[in-house]
Amino acid sequence: MRKFELIVPCHFGLEAPLKREITELGYEITSVEDGRVTFFGDEEAVCRANIFLRTAERVLIKIGSFHAETFEELFQGTKSLPWEEYIPSDGKFWVTKAASVKSKLFSPSDIQSIMKKAMVDRLKSVYHINWFEESGDSFPIRVFLYKDQVTVGMDTTGESMHKRGYRKLTAKAPIAENLAAALLMLTPWHKDRILVDPFCGSGTFPIEAAMMAANMAPGANRSFASENWTHIIGKKNWYDTLDEANELVDLNIDTDIQGYDIDENMVAIARENAKLAGVEKLIHFQKRDVAQLSHPKKYGFLVTNPPYGERLQDKEAMPALYRTIGERFAALDSWSMYLITSYEGAEHDIGRKADKNRKIYNGMMKTYFYQFLGPKPAKKGRQER
Repeated sequence: MRKFELIVPCHFGLEAPLKREITELGYEITSVEDGRVTFFGDEEAVCRANIFLRTAERVLIKIGSFHAETFEELFQGTKSLPWEEYIPSDGKFWVTKAASVKSKLFSPSDIQSIMKKAMVDRLKSVYHINWFEESGDSFPIRVFLYKDQVTVGMDTTGESMHKRGYRKLTAKAPIAENLAAALLMLTPWHKDRILVDPFCGSGTFPIEAAMMAANMAPGANRSFASENWTHIIGKKNWYDTLDEANELVDLNIDTDIQGYDIDENMVAIARENAKLAGVEKLIHFQKRDVAQLSHPKKYGFLVTNPPYGERLQDKEAMPALYRTIGERFAALDSWSMYLITSYEGAEHDIGRKADKNRKIYNGMMKTYFYQFLGPKPAKKGRQER
């Protein structure tokens, strides 16, 4: 089987859960950098990474890397890569994204244009044609420049992996599915513990939690760009991986996962999304104001993405809202709270300093993942502490 070096981008600050996921799939990590993890794998690994990874954004096959400080060096370095091993004569190919950090070459459009010309130049000499119809399958290319080192990858995923296929309807500011999954993995929550999201919106946190509890692969119900690359990845690898994913699903489990929202329409949307994800029986959604938040059980988890007050008209309401969050959390016996927000006054208004605080970039927005830790439940046979 063919071996590849696979580059897997993720949200900045969430490399650790992605690294853990890749290791649990049985692959050896070769490097961890800001916003991406790299490992070696075969054809099957491409399929398994796309279908099983919850926290990734996409899976790239590394084509090569080289140093470039000038556009001529970029052209020659790109031209030297073995494009014919991946792109057939009728393939549609383009540089879909170029990112540059601390490099002399920084114009994305110029980088994209020059690299496309270099690819065409290389493939012309291999296929002995002067014009590419590009009528076949798509081969999107992504490039990262860091300190003048160019890393080139071919995108096996296509549409970002956060799009699981279940979220047809969304809230105004929904949290991405892969970000929600990564944040859940940063908590000690597991399927036999209570989880409540009091600002559930379109239901992403509860749905991702339910999918994790039921061992449902996040990519099992969507397609990927590389499914038609049969000259690179045999169809049997996709069929085998889907069989593996389907065999692992267990919906016959008891869960206590709840989602609340003040907006009745959002509750209806969350229910519909959960149904599309196949986990509607594992989640209880309810119209409820955060001011009414209470729960009789102990040792539960609040995991939520409350309003940030990004819009000017909402800013004035933030202090009172976060005070209410703090009051309701304080009234819950032995619970823990995990909250992502860009609102700088969160700890002050909640009335408690977070036990842990992790900076995470939600797109281009700097946010904080505040972790307010409650006591651990006693192990069987031991007194609670």
